Amino acid sequence: MSGQVSKETKLDQNLRTQLQYDAQKKSVAAAYILWLFLGTFGAHRFYLGRVTSGAIQLALLMLGWIPFFLGWFVLGVWWLVDAFLIPGQTEQRNLQTLDRLSGDAALPAIPA
Repeated sequence: MSGQVSKETKLDQNLRTQLQYDAQKKSVAAAYILWLFLGTFGAHRFYLGRVTSGAIQLALLMLGWIPFFLGWFVLGVWWLVDAFLIPGQTEQRNLQTLDRLSGDAALPAIPA
């Protein structure tokens, strides 16, 4: 009987992990929408957990006009390159989330 309880507890734990992953995973579509409308602010990078590069993009937007608008040129090229990087960055973020959730043994089991 303890084998049956252990099996049910494991299934409950797997279900809980799956539900938490579904709630926390990042969407490629949402990242592209942020990129399209707020990409120069770095919003898509903040969304995908890349806070440092998002802050650099925001700083380039705010201060890019100082050195003969060179910062805005760099930001524009970076913005275009990000269009190709978003799917990989989203996948990487989702895999990190899954690793974090599956490695977290301290999660309590769902009561029956």
